[in-house]
Amino acid sequence: MLKGIAVNVTTIKELISKERLQYLVFIGLSIGILGLTGIGYSSHNLLFQRFLGRANPLLAIIFIILLGVILLSVLLSQGWFAIYKKENLKGLFRSSGLAALLGLIAILVDLKIVFPADMNVLFPESLLFYPTIGFLVEILFHVLPLSVLLIILTSMFRTISYKKIIWVCILIVSLLEPIYQTIWMGSSNQYPLWAVVYVGFHVFLINLFQLLIFKRYDFISMYSFRLVYYLFWHIGWGHIRLKVLF
Repeated sequence: MLKGIAVNVTTIKELISKERLQYLVFIGLSIGILGLTGIGYSSHNLLFQRFLGRANPLLAIIFIILLGVILLSVLLSQGWFAIYKKENLKGLFRSSGLAALLGLIAILVDLKIVFPADMNVLFPESLLFYPTIGFLVEILFHVLPLSVLLIILTSMFRTISYKKIIWVCILIVSLLEPIYQTIWMGSSNQYPLWAVVYVGFHVFLINLFQLLIFKRYDFISMYSFRLVYYLFWHIGWGHIRLKVLF
């Protein structure tokens, strides 16, 4: 399996030629994300600091884009996942509805718990920040660990079918972001235990649904899910809640 993957990586030109539309869509998305990052960084040089630290956000996003191209090429070459397929446009609408529902549930929970006032990046900078961070999260929390796990497990357990291995990988990867979120919330000592548990479960569902959408449809549908969720939870409600709750 590793040998096969290596061969496909070295013949990347053939893969790009075969899947030209998928690469063009990813390149177009990447240029858009890079543009949003540049505008955000030039207008407020500390906009991305809470997530990227002192790293230059433009260089960080360029690295993420290159990493995404490599990892998605591996997934494409093996026929495991897709970047974009025109016939899967219905996945965008289905994922959007589910994301909106989860966003509304998160708003109801916030009305009960009342998260910190500075939890969100404020409007209108949120329009630059969240699409960029969402792209970064999809590559680092989903595409990267999923690719690594699939490569390792399919190499170690060659007698086990891919269809079985992929479910193990999806479950493991779905736990990464909620574990990060619950550790952060638990360490702050600001919230009751039930709130920490709920947020962890809520974030787990988001990640699980996203990975199932990635498996069923493509990367663009998975990313769109996060964008719609962010639109309701971080961008729209993030602006309104300051007037409603504080």
